[in-house]
Amino acid sequence: MKEDLLHNLEVINTRIKNACEKAGRNPHEVKLLLATKTVSSERIKIALENGQTLIAENKVQELKEKYEDLKGIPHVNHFIGHLQTNKIKDILQYDVACVQSLDRLELAEKLHQRLSAENKTIEVLIQVNTSNEGSKFGVPPDQAIELTRKISEFPTLKVKGLMTIGLFSTEAEKVRPCFKILKNLQQEIIRENISNIDMNELSMGMSTDLETAIEEGATIVRVGTAVFGARIYPDSYYWNEENPKHNQ
Repeated sequence: MKEDLLHNLEVINTRIKNACEKAGRNPHEVKLLLATKTVSSERIKIALENGQTLIAENKVQELKEKYEDLKGIPHVNHFIGHLQTNKIKDILQYDVACVQSLDRLELAEKLHQRLSAENKTIEVLIQVNTSNEGSKFGVPPDQAIELTRKISEFPTLKVKGLMTIGLFSTEAEKVRPCFKILKNLQQEIIRENISNIDMNELSMGMSTDLETAIEEGATIVRVGTAVFGARIYPDSYYWNEENPKHNQ
């Protein structure tokens, strides 16, 4: 199990490095976030003990269940799932550093109220529904700037950028427009020069489309099963172009 997991991490990190080089970007600009939904504490520990520092849960219940097991290992925890307002107290109790899925004013208001009461602040990303799919959460792109303006009024919320879940497709060119929308929104918000707003982070791209996301400006890519599941491809797929297996 450990050997496979470390192999997968090496493959993903090499993909990120190669994608950055192809796009003319510094690999240090792109962070690997390990999406740990359904992954046991034991397997997460292997990743954390081997150089990884950034993890994220989709569900508050899993965050709670794994907290005691992982708290002794240095790491940063983000939350990337849909956050219900009645779960805000848990997010703060279990040391979430960033909520990547802030997508509505009501949630921002409730977060601010709780943070104010506890004299805390938290980093957030504004989630945008760039694929226009009804099954996905996120503010519509044409409402994102207005939501950003309203969130900027809450001093406890430190907006660091935007997040999106691209179209579910194995064809990169079908997903690319989602990433372009997020990048364009980032640039629009920067031009608006809204106080209390930073736009340094673009969280977009997963295991199937991280190269495309990096080309379009991602600073955080979220990878789960490609690390914690079975091996993705043989080493030769990434490192040895002369090997006939490369094109299989």
